[in-house]
Amino acid sequence: MTHEPPDGTPDTAPPLAGVRVIEMGSLIAGPFCGQLLADHGAEVIKIEPPGVGDPMREWGREKSDGRSLWWPIIARNKKSITLDLRTGDGQQIARDLLADADVLLENFRPGTVEKWGLGFDQLTRINPGLVMVRVSGFGQHGPYAERPGYGAIAEAMGGLRYVVGDPSTPPSRVGISLGDSLAATFATLGTLLALRARDRTGTGQVVDAAIYEAVLALMESLVPEYGLAGFVRERSGPILPNVAPSNVYPTSDGAMVLIAANQDTVFRRLATAMGRPELGTDQRYASHTARGRHQAELDAQIADWTRTLTVDTLTETLIAHSVPVGKIYRAPEMLTDPHFQARRTIVSVDDPALGAVPMQNVFPRLDRTPGVVRHPGPALGAHNDEIYRGLLAMTDERYTRLRSAGVI
Repeated sequence: MTHEPPDGTPDTAPPLAGVRVIEMGSLIAGPFCGQLLADHGAEVIKIEPPGVGDPMREWGREKSDGRSLWWPIIARNKKSITLDLRTGDGQQIARDLLADADVLLENFRPGTVEKWGLGFDQLTRINPGLVMVRVSGFGQHGPYAERPGYGAIAEAMGGLRYVVGDPSTPPSRVGISLGDSLAATFATLGTLLALRARDRTGTGQVVDAAIYEAVLALMESLVPEYGLAGFVRERSGPILPNVAPSNVYPTSDGAMVLIAANQDTVFRRLATAMGRPELGTDQRYASHTARGRHQAELDAQIADWTRTLTVDTLTETLIAHSVPVGKIYRAPEMLTDPHFQARRTIVSVDDPALGAVPMQNVFPRLDRTPGVVRHPGPALGAHNDEIYRGLLAMTDERYTRLRSAGVI
C-alpha cells in the first residue's frame, strides 16, 4: 500500500513520501536504517518502551546538559510512540499498526518477535504486502543466529578488525560503530529493493541483514586472495601495501596531510610539484608496480619535501598541480570549511532542549526530490496522541486505560 504523501506534489515530494515504516528495536543497526528512510520522506513511527525509551537517548561520547547528542541525529524525522511489546495489549496494537504499514523494521535477537505473535508468517495474514526488515548480528538462520551479535563482534568476524591498525599493535577499532551502520545501510538498500518488488507483485518479503555479512561485503578481494593464492591480508597502518604513494605526510606546522598519487600520470604531476620531475621517469618509480616495490623509500622522499612546507602551502601547491590532497579533518575543520558550507554538508537543526544542533545533512542528494531534516529526534512518546487517537482512532476510554496499565 502507498499512503498519501504528506506534502508536495508527486514530482516534488520526497521519494519515500507515503511509505509507512514501523520501527521496533533500539541502538544503531536498526534505527540508522530508519533514519535513512525517514530522511527521504518515509513516515517512520518508532516504538519505544514506556518510561525508558531507546538506550540511544542516553548514548554518545559527549553530552550537553546530560542529553545525548547522538539521539537528535539517529531519531531525526521520526515519530515516537511508547508501547510495551511484551504485553498482549501492546502486541495487538502493533498488529493494528502493521495492518496498514509498508515496512516493519526490527533488530531484536532472532525469534523475539515470533514470541510476541509478530513473526512474518503471522503478519502477512493481515498484510500480504508487508516488507519485514530484520537486522541482526548473524542473520535469521544458521548455527550462530541466536547469539547476541553487536557490531563490534561482527566487525571482527566479518574481517574488518584484523586489517585495521598498525602491524605492531593488536587489531584496532574504527572510531565509529561502522559494522552497525553498514548493516543499516544495506538494510535500507534491501528495503528499497523489496518495496520495488512489491510494486510489481503485490507481495512483501523478509530482508535479512546480518551485520557480519554487511562488513564482509566491503572486504574487497580478501577472500579469493586467500582461497586462490593463500595470501592473508595484514594490518598496514596508513598505507595499502604496493599502492604508492598514498599516505599521510607531515608538514612544517605539525599538520597531517593525505596525498594520493598512486596513478602513473598523477605521480608525474606530484614529482613536478616537488621540483623533482626526474622522479616521474625514474625506473624505480615510473610504474605502479615499481613504486610498490620501493614504497618505503618513496614515502620517505615525499615526507622530506612535505615537512618543509606549511599545510596551506603544501595543499595549494598540490591542488595547482592536480594532485589529490586532503587535510585530515576533525569536526572543527568540517564546520569552517567553505566547501562544506557551500554544499550545506552540515546543517543546523533546532532542538527544543539543545538549541541549534549541527549535524550531517541528508545523503545521497537528489536534485528534484531531495530529502531534508525536518526535525531532530523527538521526545519520548511525543506522537502518542497523533498515532493512537488519530491514526488508530483509539477511544478516550481505551487510551486512558492502556496508559494507566503502562501499555502505552
